[in-house]
Amino acid sequence: MNESFGKDEKLKSKILISQLFVEGKSLNKYPLKLVYLPVSRPGFENHKTAVSVPKRNFKKAVERIFLKRLMREAFRKNKYLVTSNMNTKYAFMFIYTGREKLSYHKLFSVTEELLKRFAEKELK
Repeated sequence: MNESFGKDEKLKSKILISQLFVEGKSLNKYPLKLVYLPVSRPGFENHKTAVSVPKRNFKKAVERIFLKRLMREAFRKNKYLVTSNMNTKYAFMFIYTGREKLSYHKLFSVTEELLKRFAEKELK
């Protein structure tokens, strides 16, 4: 099982990000929100993922960067839930909606539950 989170798996396209927010569907589990969109572009070999922590909730960049690192790590460890049995490729955006910092273990379990709900919903 590949648990890497390389450059080819990061969502960076401004066009795809704006399309994600316009056409995408979402799931919520406090303190995270998952926005996702199936993508059928040529050359799209992996799921693309991005994380976001709003400046409105965390004024200090140090706090935002710390939470982003935790969210990326939680996704990296749980991405097998979406890569193992999905043929369609997706673009994901994880948004931290809480106002207080949570521990890695709490974020890990929330990410795991969100990805399980996503897999159940999309495999139907």
